[in-house]
Amino acid sequence: MHVPDGFINAPVSAATGVVAAVAVAVSLRGARRELAGAGPVGAAAAERTAPLAGLVAAFIFAVQMLNFPVAAGTSGHLLGGALAAILVGPYTGVLCVSVVLLMQGVLFADGGLTALGVNITDMAIVTTVVAYGLFRGLVKVLPRRRRSVTVASFVAALLSVPAAAVAFTALYALGGTADVPLGKVFTAMVGVHLLIGIGEAAITALTVGAVIAVRPDLVYGARGLTKPLELRTSPLAGAADGATPAAEPAPVPAAAAPAPARRSVRRVWLAGLAAALVCAGGVSYYASASPDGLEKVAHDHGIDRKAEDHAAKDSPLADYSVKDITDPRLSGGLAGVIGVGATLAVGSGVFVVLRRRRNAAGAERADAGAERPDAGAGRPSESV
Repeated sequence: MHVPDGFINAPVSAATGVVAAVAVAVSLRGARRELAGAGPVGAAAAERTAPLAGLVAAFIFAVQMLNFPVAAGTSGHLLGGALAAILVGPYTGVLCVSVVLLMQGVLFADGGLTALGVNITDMAIVTTVVAYGLFRGLVKVLPRRRRSVTVASFVAALLSVPAAAVAFTALYALGGTADVPLGKVFTAMVGVHLLIGIGEAAITALTVGAVIAVRPDLVYGARGLTKPLELRTSPLAGAADGATPAAEPAPVPAAAAPAPARRSVRRVWLAGLAAALVCAGGVSYYASASPDGLEKVAHDHGIDRKAEDHAAKDSPLADYSVKDITDPRLSGGLAGVIGVGATLAVGSGVFVVLRRRRNAAGAERADAGAERPDAGAGRPSESV
């Protein structure tokens, strides 16, 4: 659903650019909290989120190269908002998809540069907000089990894709450059993206389910599903002391419970990176060559009448192929591997910096709090 230059007019493109910039700024602040966590369990899980967030961005980039057929002459691909939000959190998820869209637009001429705000608004913000809102609502009403997380992931991802199609239709109503009846755009976009949503849901549920099966502590959306540890006093202890045993022993919160042992994420990280490289470097050769949902609708209904050439159309990696390499398998595979590496580097860099800034700010507050009692203790008392 990458919107090229020329589909949406300049004023609306500029407005969505402002919306995207504000959303990214808000997400940077929110991601700091997600990368910090709360309590010993949350903090331990969040400590591992920064490197995983970069990996999630790289994985989304790789899987987006795998177009799958959904109807005659039409294909679809992962958008990734639901997957990112559930794995690493909604704010961090917006940043993950935004990094992917930036890399695709700048390096691969996929998605217009003037339409970058449109694409971030549609594919990063709308999908993440809708998917995570639905996911949290479903998790609250479903049984507190790991399977419920997978089911909620499927439903949230399924509905996030047509939601993005509705958002594109709204943007087109405000600033579409071609004179196409809005009803046709809405019907065609939502119809085909409902089908694409099934593929999105399957990929999201399989990925989330696979991570939960081996490391549920790494899934942001699964935090808090485990009941907190409680210590209960034995009724026999009171009887031994001559006291009347209570009918119901009162639970004692385990306030002093030790923090969970830190587990390495290296194996999961390496497995995820290997999967991304295989998808982008090998499996992508077998992806459907049919136009995706937006391209098909645009061609059939004339939305692309005023489409403009991409500013980076002559990039060495344009159209996901390396320039001057004639073998399509090698050219596409090498471009995919380069894309995974670039997305991983940029994404991991952003999240590691955010994590370190959060830690530095927390350390400064702790030092300031420790200095206040000392400063007050050294003051001489004043007599009246």
